[in-house]
Amino acid sequence: MKSKQIKVSKARPPIVTILGHVDHGKTTLLDYIRKTSVAAKEHGGITQHIGAYQVEHEGKLITLIDTPGHAVFEKMRGRGAKVADIAVLVVAADDGVMAQTVEAIRHIQESQIPMIVAVTKTDLQGIDLKVQLGKIKKQLSDTQVLVEEYGGDVPIVPLSGKTGEGVDKLMEMITLVAEMHELKGDPERHVEGVVIESHLDKFKGPVATLLVRNGTLKRGDQIMVGGVKGKIRGMFDWNGKVVDGVGPSTPVEVLGLESVPEVGMLLGQEGIAKIPTIVSSLVDRLRGSETKSLKVVIKADKQGSVEAIKDALGKFNAEEKHIEIVLSGTGDITESDVELADSIKAIILGFNVKISPTASKMAEAAKVLVQTYNIIYELLEDLDDVVESMLKVDIVEEVLGKATVLAEFPFGKDQKIAGSRVLEGGFSKGNKIRVLRDEQIIGEGKLLSLRKVKEEVTSVGKGNECGMIFDPQVDFVVGDTIEAFRII
Repeated sequence: MKSKQIKVSKARPPIVTILGHVDHGKTTLLDYIRKTSVAAKEHGGITQHIGAYQVEHEGKLITLIDTPGHAVFEKMRGRGAKVADIAVLVVAADDGVMAQTVEAIRHIQESQIPMIVAVTKTDLQGIDLKVQLGKIKKQLSDTQVLVEEYGGDVPIVPLSGKTGEGVDKLMEMITLVAEMHELKGDPERHVEGVVIESHLDKFKGPVATLLVRNGTLKRGDQIMVGGVKGKIRGMFDWNGKVVDGVGPSTPVEVLGLESVPEVGMLLGQEGIAKIPTIVSSLVDRLRGSETKSLKVVIKADKQGSVEAIKDALGKFNAEEKHIEIVLSGTGDITESDVELADSIKAIILGFNVKISPTASKMAEAAKVLVQTYNIIYELLEDLDDVVESMLKVDIVEEVLGKATVLAEFPFGKDQKIAGSRVLEGGFSKGNKIRVLRDEQIIGEGKLLSLRKVKEEVTSVGKGNECGMIFDPQVDFVVGDTIEAFRII
């Protein structure tokens, strides 16, 4: 008799994101890691990385998300952390813990991923490193981050991204933390991933950089990213090399999507559109309704999971995002759960449970929205999307100005100036803006700086030419349309 093979998940490279306050040395640290990585040298340098890349340390691969401050972090400046397995919190030795440091800590904690603190700029003249490290450890403890010396489990690594001192220790710590958490991936299971970069290329069409979390993504696969369908007709690794397939923890650039997907959207097989379906269906159902509350039925595998979800949902009500839990319990989703949800216009959320075939058919017939999860932060993030959409049902948007991009100019290390001509209305410093290409939104942000000739100005009107700097940086090109808008 032929024995049945048992598939076992294998260790996979850790996915690491680097977060911290502006100007605390994130880019310098990443630049040093790139230049000194064995993998980079073997591939002739990293000149074509695509939002994430892989480096090798002592024979082990590490995947680094190379988009601090990019849109992948912008939803709550934390979506990037939620993509990752490990977060490196960068704190400058001279400044210590700052406002964005605290914000990054909060998102790391909410993501429930291990943290490593990297104290940078230790090479600066005039710094008493021992004193500053003591100060930083105290500041971290005030935010419930306890380093190992304070009885916690968070390692702290002093280093210089400029000289490289201590960087090897950081890489060793990353591999150690990864080994402790026994990160596994199964190339044979259903493919999972997330969009970390996306844009519209004049010649290639919609281009998306995907980070594969699990399973194997292959050329020719039919996929769904958010609500965007496509068949993969081209794949390129982080170094620009053509590949036919990639497995867990691997970043890859893909061609063949019908349109540009939003950064942060989840990857699945064709026919699976997770949140857009929930959001759009709920908003349509609630449009014109007097209530702004969302009724929810919760089913989970254990009572402890039920209580954890209920406690987490309390934050929405604290922020006046009203969620009413009408039923909670353990076990799979049943026909009676669907009947209840249908009668009171509720949705059903399942955590580590299944829905019976009969209940699934009932839900489909009654148009009851059912969603199951096995990661709690994805459940909470999806609910946040739904509630935000509910609250914005009646919001009206006003376009304040339109401009066209005439040229682009470098500014500083990482920014660009959009040389533009105002076609309609006007622009003022601080305006909300979006960049459109072929009537598709490429990116959004705010107008950080407005220049006329070489002088900083507060506003410009129709017919004037000006330079615009956006926060966060939007990947615009000549010919794009810029709109300033406000929410009424």
